[in-house]
This record gives sequence, structure tokens and C-alpha cells, in this order.
Amino acid sequence: MFEIKIKNKTYKKLGLYLILAIGAVASLYFVQHNQDLYDRPIAEVITTKNLEMTNIEDMTGNKDRMYVQEIKAVLKNGEHKGEFIRLTNKYSDSRANDQPYHQGNELFVSIDSAPGGKTELTGNINDVKRDQSLMIITLAFIFFLLVVGKKQGLFSLITLGINALILSYALDVYLNSQNVSLLIACSVGVIVFTLVSLLLVNGFNEKTYAAVVATLICTFTTLLISYIAVTFTNGKGLRYEEMQFLTRPYQLVFMAGILVGCLGAVMDVAITLSSSIFGLYEKNPDISIKALRKSGFDIGKDIMGTMTNILFFVYISGGIPMLILYFKNASPLGFTLSMNLSLEMTRALSGGIGIVLAIPIGIFTSIYFVNRKRVHS
Repeated sequence: MFEIKIKNKTYKKLGLYLILAIGAVASLYFVQHNQDLYDRPIAEVITTKNLEMTNIEDMTGNKDRMYVQEIKAVLKNGEHKGEFIRLTNKYSDSRANDQPYHQGNELFVSIDSAPGGKTELTGNINDVKRDQSLMIITLAFIFFLLVVGKKQGLFSLITLGINALILSYALDVYLNSQNVSLLIACSVGVIVFTLVSLLLVNGFNEKTYAAVVATLICTFTTLLISYIAVTFTNGKGLRYEEMQFLTRPYQLVFMAGILVGCLGAVMDVAITLSSSIFGLYEKNPDISIKALRKSGFDIGKDIMGTMTNILFFVYISGGIPMLILYFKNASPLGFTLSMNLSLEMTRALSGGIGIVLAIPIGIFTSIYFVNRKRVHS
């Protein structure tokens, strides 16, 4: 009987892995043959040829080389499907705003006409079709999440999709209504994010309730502190140039970004501390509050540095391409850092405040729910 149960459990796992494998293969096949679903013409590169190379020099004396690439491609959709098209691509060594293309690349193109009675069309390159690479990364993420996390990994995947829909809906409400503040829309979204993420993954129990309360208190406290700091300093030192194309108030958008950005780190710290404290209590129901508090602060000190560094690297990594571009053009160090990293550093520091606040608040909130559980048990 015992052996039958083991075998059935093994067959269930094998069946699940088989379903995942079939789904992955089907998804990859779909993105490789979905050209007809696009309205824009798509061309697959057949051959490439470099025609010429030009040395150029900008006003600061930086030298670069510009290449001209002739591309022969075949159209994969539309009324000219199956016909050949000639494309010209210019790219430089810096690859700041351009790139070379290779055989097998799929490009979004605009079609001109066949020149002088020739059978081949001509056109221009508009963009690259990247859904294949995105699908591979997505499948790898889903695979590792399900293999490592199993049931909780599945719930995490579901919550990720739900949260993406909620955020999209909140932004749509804000953009389509003049009476709704972005900060209010994102605040409501943060509350729903927290409830969905923690309750669905960790269940309805005291441990989860403690993490939810601590997360919401720390997140909105961090927003309040950041708002006060920016208001009293009149935003001096913050460079909003990257938001210059927005038709909405820069500071409001920035504050909404801080609110949503620090949520993930604060939630992680809160659930870690809550799980640890409740784990200690479940192993030893007679453990003292002093011991729980001491253990909680020891755990908080261990994760505080790593979580703060994670926020720093996450925010700063996005500015690396622009830093390289500015340094390549001999921009002063202070100007380059303030222009490209002022907002990112502020977001990282605000998130760091949230992480530090989450430690004592998360510990005392968890202890409160532990005492509550003791009274009712």
C-alpha cells in the first residue's frame, strides 16, 4: 500500500513535468510562427553585407565608426508574404541607438515599393521582434519557480499575474480620469497587492496577518517620510529630466514610484520576520517575549544589509547605460551622477528607510499576534 502511494505520487510529478514541457514547447513554437497575428510587416533576415565604414568624431573629440549594412530579408506576413525585401541598416561601435543584425533576426519593417521594375521590395527597419527571447526568459522563470516553489511557486505566479492586472487597471483609471490622483490609485493598488500576495501564498493565518499589517504600516510611513523630505527641500537635487515628456506632475509620479518600489522589499522583510518568529513560537510555545524579540532583531540585522544592497543595485543598474554614454562624452562626474542617478538614489534610500522600519514594526506586530494566539489557544 505504501509503495502504491509512492508510485502514484511519482506519476503525478512526472505528469506535471510532462505538461510543463509540452506547454514550453508549444509556447516556443507559437512565438516562432505568430507573424500573421501582427499588423505590422515582419521580415526575417537571410543575408547581411557590410558596404562601408566611416570614421566620425563628435564635438568633444570622441571617435566612433559608423557602418552601413545591406540586408536581404523575406517577408513573413501581410500581402507581400514570401517576397524578398532589401533593407539598409546603419550602426556604430558604441551601439547606443543602433545595432547590427544577423541571419535569422526578425524585424518590423515599413515597405516602400519595388524600384524600377525589380522584383525585390525596399523598405526601412522600424524595430526588432523580440518575443522569442522574452518567451525563453519567461519560461525559464516559470520553470524554476514551479520546481523550487512547487505549490507556493504556483501561487506566486498567480499573484504576479493578478498584481500586474491590478497595476494596469490602476494606471488606466488614473489616465482616463482627471479627478483621480495617481498617489491614491497606487495606494489602493498597494493595499490590494499586499493582501493578494501574502494571503494567497501564505494562507489566512496569524503569521500572514502580522506580515500584512507590518507591510502596510511601513510602506505608507516610508511614503510619508519621503514626501515630507521632498516637500521641505523643494525637491532640490532631484533631476526630473527623464520625465520631461510626461504631461502629469513630476513629483506626484515620482512619489507613486517610491510607494510601489519600496513595497516589495518591505513585504519581503515583513514576511521573513513574521515566519521566523512564528516558527520559533510553534517549536517552543513557552518561549518568552524577550527571546522572540531578541531573535527577531538578530534576524533583522542579518537581512537589513543585504536587502538594502539589493535595492541599491536594482535601482542603480538601470542607469549604467546612460552613465557610460555620459562618461564617453567627457561629462563631469558630478553632473553625470546628479543627472542620471538622483532619482534612483532617492528611491533606493527611501526603500532603505522602509526596510529599516520594517524590522522593529514587523517584530512587534508579529509578537502582538503571537500573544493573541496564546490567549485564544
